[in-house]
Amino acid sequence: MRKLLLNLTACSLALLPALAQADTLRMECAPSKEGREFCRYVKQRFEAQTGHTLTFIDLPRASDEKLSLFQQLFAARDANAIDLFQADTVWIGVLNKHLLDLTPYVSDMRQDFFPAAWQNDMVNGRVKAIPAYMDTGALYYRKDLLEKYGEQPPKTWAELTRIAARIQQAERANGHKGLWGLVFQGKSYEGLTCNALEWVASQGGGTFIDADGSITVNNPRAAQALEMAAGWVGTIAPPGVLGYMEEEGRALFQNGDAVFMRNWLYAYVLTQDKSSAIRGKVGVMPVPGGADGQSVSTLGGWQWAISSYTKNPQAAVALLKIVSDAESQKKAQGLLGWAPSRQALYQDPQVLAQAPYLATFSGILAKATPRPATQTRRKYAQVSKAIYNTSFNVLRRDSDGAGAVQTLQARLERIRARGWR
Repeated sequence: MRKLLLNLTACSLALLPALAQADTLRMECAPSKEGREFCRYVKQRFEAQTGHTLTFIDLPRASDEKLSLFQQLFAARDANAIDLFQADTVWIGVLNKHLLDLTPYVSDMRQDFFPAAWQNDMVNGRVKAIPAYMDTGALYYRKDLLEKYGEQPPKTWAELTRIAARIQQAERANGHKGLWGLVFQGKSYEGLTCNALEWVASQGGGTFIDADGSITVNNPRAAQALEMAAGWVGTIAPPGVLGYMEEEGRALFQNGDAVFMRNWLYAYVLTQDKSSAIRGKVGVMPVPGGADGQSVSTLGGWQWAISSYTKNPQAAVALLKIVSDAESQKKAQGLLGWAPSRQALYQDPQVLAQAPYLATFSGILAKATPRPATQTRRKYAQVSKAIYNTSFNVLRRDSDGAGAVQTLQARLERIRARGWR
């Protein structure tokens, strides 16, 4: 009996180190009902698989407030604040030094994700995040109106301009006085940077700043692209587009008062709502290209990242792999409508059964182009502000395209100064 007790005691002592290693990890959780359900799903899998405990943290919904909070927490090197969180696609360079280097853990996963999204999450060749879900710019169009006038979806901006003007004029003559040809995000904010990138890059004018950090915006094609967009304002786009963000344009389009709309992928589901005036009449496609038809859509979406101050990197990586695997992405799509970041899921029968529109989005996402955020790092906010303010000045005719790109080149060079850091 005494021998049995000694053996049991020895076994109990042997278990103590394993038990002592059990940690509590903290993960961001969306505050919605669907978000909570997804988090409970992740919690069950993580705790069963690892023996650790998972708790959830609410964060500000506004992107700028959330980034500001992270910068404060990371400046304090707070290891108890959060382990796993979602970062906006343009934050990876900004938060680089505060993000755990994932390269040793996830390099074999690269081929499973959309290439542009994966590349966006790398800094100096190191993987700093994993794409959580995808988003990109897209062109929405009224299928019924294009069919009525015998037009095909436009492949180039010139075709869009012609079709929009033709249908706008004809429909107004038929009594639809409030119809416009095109709406987009024309307000001076981050959304205009995204639109301007699509206009300029699709016309062969580059991406403002190359992947190696070289500033390239001062060229005739970039100037021409901005002039093209300025020509829309007050002709095929309402003068009020200079104050439009995503929802202002969507409201006008969804009310039936626009032929084309540039917006993000989230808008598709809303246009098909029972209350939508254009339900069943909407097509979605990559944004048009330049004369050669080359389309460029701005990459959006969010990324899973791990704080470099986490107390348990191995457990945090295990959690990241759970939230980013195929089953979790299916769950998130069904509950939250997140467009998967794994390419194979766009051919998955289960996913397409619950979201058939994703079959259309695969080709759009494959063309997504990142903003110049990773290479400009902590200076991206200044870079984007320079881009959208300069573009806005052209749209409202305070500057012409040639003068604008020359001014922007000089401004970006001042921001860069002694390097992107």
